[in-house]
Amino acid sequence: MTDAIDYQEIFREIVSGFTDADDRGDVAAYIPELGKIDPRKLGIHLTTVEQIHYSFGDSDEKFSIQSIAKVLSLTLALKILGKDIWTRVGVEPSGSAFNSLVQLEYEKGIPRNPFINAGAIVVCDILVSCLTDPKVELLEFIRETSGIPTIDYCSTVAESEKRMGFRNIALVNFMKDFGNIHNDADLVLDLYFHLCSIEMSCKEIVQAFLFLAADGINPVTKTTVINSQRSKRINSLMQMCGFYDEAGEFAFRVGLPGKSGVGGGIVAVHPGKFCIAVWSPKLNENGNSHKGMKVLEEVTTKTKFSIF
Repeated sequence: MTDAIDYQEIFREIVSGFTDADDRGDVAAYIPELGKIDPRKLGIHLTTVEQIHYSFGDSDEKFSIQSIAKVLSLTLALKILGKDIWTRVGVEPSGSAFNSLVQLEYEKGIPRNPFINAGAIVVCDILVSCLTDPKVELLEFIRETSGIPTIDYCSTVAESEKRMGFRNIALVNFMKDFGNIHNDADLVLDLYFHLCSIEMSCKEIVQAFLFLAADGINPVTKTTVINSQRSKRINSLMQMCGFYDEAGEFAFRVGLPGKSGVGGGIVAVHPGKFCIAVWSPKLNENGNSHKGMKVLEEVTTKTKFSIF
């Protein structure tokens, strides 16, 4: 059982203690639709494995979850392909930018991990190979395993990403040259851009990710999303690779597996206890939510709950 802690009061304490210095950063304006988001938004939601809910601020407002969704596409690919996925993508921290071409050339088209752009594109290629209608079936998987039938893509964001996706176009073609993309590049990128455009609220993200706190079973739907061993593997990957160039810093300061997105969202998991999501659109220099990182650091400091 999760210890009786008043997370609601902890959230209030954390937010009331913010200063002007805690409001640094910029929204991800390089994706035009994300540049329109109100930078003052702040949402927090935590759900325990016993399904006790705590929320603060804009926790029910949907936003573009971006790279957070890469965990869900990986989960589906693991269910379908199992360990064979690791012949196409690695499990190591990248140590370089999330959209780097340099590292990809050095490693002959095999991305370091499934959470950098190249790795997530390979996962999308796997789904295109394995599914009859990848966009529809991926969305169905997320809706069914989360128990939230209203989760959807945002076509406006997907189109915005497509218009500005020159680096991702380069990545997919670069990997195709190395033989690590098996399908039409445009088809793979279409799935990738739609994956990143998925919209959820903090509360919905937590419900969709709660299986990672409960050995692969979503306590809300009682659905076995993935087996316990693979749930452990996904948590390990989030711990090592979930925050671009800042994964080590997040592990050091927060001490939980997690995944961020340039929409300003962060999800973090304490296996056996809870899942928490934070949304604040202003990003630091590494592409992670500045205020979101601060909230999660304060939560684990005040509760003394981390995996270490």
